[in-house]
Amino acid sequence: MPTNQISFEARLAAVSAPSFMQALCNIRHGIERETLRVNDNGTISSEPHPQALGAALTHTWITTDFSESLLEFITPPETDVVTSISQLNDIHKFTYESIGEQYLWPMSMPCFIDEHTDIPIARYGSSNIARMKEVYREGLHNRYGSMMQVISGVHFNFSLPDEFWQQWCDLHGETWNKDTQSDYYFGLIRNFKRFAWIIPYLYGASPALCSSFIAHKDVKHKFDTVGKGTLYMPYATSLRMSDLGYTSSSQANLKICYNDLSTYVSSLRGAIGKKAPDYAHLGCDEQNGWQQLNDNVLQIENELYSPIRPKQIAKSLEMPTNALQDRGVSYLEVRSLDVNPYSNVGIDIEQFHFLDTFLVYCLLAPSEKFDEASRPLSQQNITDVVERGRDPALRLSNNGEPILLKDWGQQLIIELRKVAVLLDEAKQTSVHIEAVNKQYEKFMDPTTTPSGKWLKTLLDNDMDNGELGMALAKKYKAQAHNIPYIHLSKADFVAEALVSENAQKEIESPDDKDFTQFVSDYFGKRVACDHEM
Repeated sequence: MPTNQISFEARLAAVSAPSFMQALCNIRHGIERETLRVNDNGTISSEPHPQALGAALTHTWITTDFSESLLEFITPPETDVVTSISQLNDIHKFTYESIGEQYLWPMSMPCFIDEHTDIPIARYGSSNIARMKEVYREGLHNRYGSMMQVISGVHFNFSLPDEFWQQWCDLHGETWNKDTQSDYYFGLIRNFKRFAWIIPYLYGASPALCSSFIAHKDVKHKFDTVGKGTLYMPYATSLRMSDLGYTSSSQANLKICYNDLSTYVSSLRGAIGKKAPDYAHLGCDEQNGWQQLNDNVLQIENELYSPIRPKQIAKSLEMPTNALQDRGVSYLEVRSLDVNPYSNVGIDIEQFHFLDTFLVYCLLAPSEKFDEASRPLSQQNITDVVERGRDPALRLSNNGEPILLKDWGQQLIIELRKVAVLLDEAKQTSVHIEAVNKQYEKFMDPTTTPSGKWLKTLLDNDMDNGELGMALAKKYKAQAHNIPYIHLSKADFVAEALVSENAQKEIESPDDKDFTQFVSDYFGKRVACDHEM
């Protein structure tokens, strides 16, 4: 039977079988949390990556993203949510102990930054891989500006276990393999994109920004002002996800296809290979200076801005699209979460439970393939929600039909409660239904959303974003000193720093290939290193 003819209710009933329920207990999660190192006065740190944190190129848990000052904390895939949160606490604790008088910025939009030159691009050593990562970042700076690149987010990695997929394919009369598993992951992705507006509404926490963020830039948005220099939009939820933030107008015309793995890979490769006239003036060789890796629309796959990505663990010197094509989708990376400023680690346990429920729902619900008319509707919904999601009059487009955000949200909550009950029964708990019910309250009262709470604090106290951010940064650093290590000890971090430094040296010692040849080989063979660019 074609999968879209199987109803949500029929699938929900099927996965209530004991064998399915056991498999649902083994959903795995991993977190990538980004955060800026800042000084006591709330400005971005210009100091290099702390030596105590090891080599950012090769460290297991602590690396950098765009900037030397933009840390990224990584937890391994775990089935136990409490374990993931505890690992994040351990990483934060050791980092606080290693950065002296500096702090970790607790929100998505950056602190006060006077000039883009104040943002030091991340460095990774002397190897060709290190230089390639650095040139890629130079390209991001030249294409979009450094300010956009130091916006922080939380990436939520999610996968269902093999035993689930085996039974799921049996249910649909199909053979379980990388292709069928990938097809169902892409069905989940399409539903996620249809309902993606719900994430910035429920968890967006960036309705305001420092005026330095848009200094010397022409913006179409109309802002109100609070404090000495904080700009806000009255109904905004996540300016991080707006065209002011972590998006790219140059990618607006890309038609990346999410209907199946092969069309996704081919459309993404097409973007990587497509020349971009806007970037042609930037050097991409030794003669003209390495200002970018190439002058294509995307330098590499990771430059694509998307609220969710299909992922496969890449081998050494393997391009992500090659890994996907060869071994299929093994997990999903949800990229639309703002840093939660009300959590000391940027995400709380309730968010885990809701996201599990939401992602399982996106799998169980029938998922029609996108066509040319439906593709832009989901993006317009996101745009409307991030800019004015708390406006009671906001209407979104549900399959082309206008609907009040509040009404659509309540409809989704009804369906999500059914999935939450299933997951709670499987795990003998009540955490999923509690998490879903908590979100229902946000649809009833937008002021209870993180963006609503954040903006109310600013307005009630005529306070700047930076002032509130620093208050929380100092609070969380003080808390970290008073909690014990749980899963990873201080000795573990000291040992890993040494291991990472030795691993970087091993990469550098035999690396004598000319960089131009290295880049040519990289793209000629469609390969990429196993570390995220």
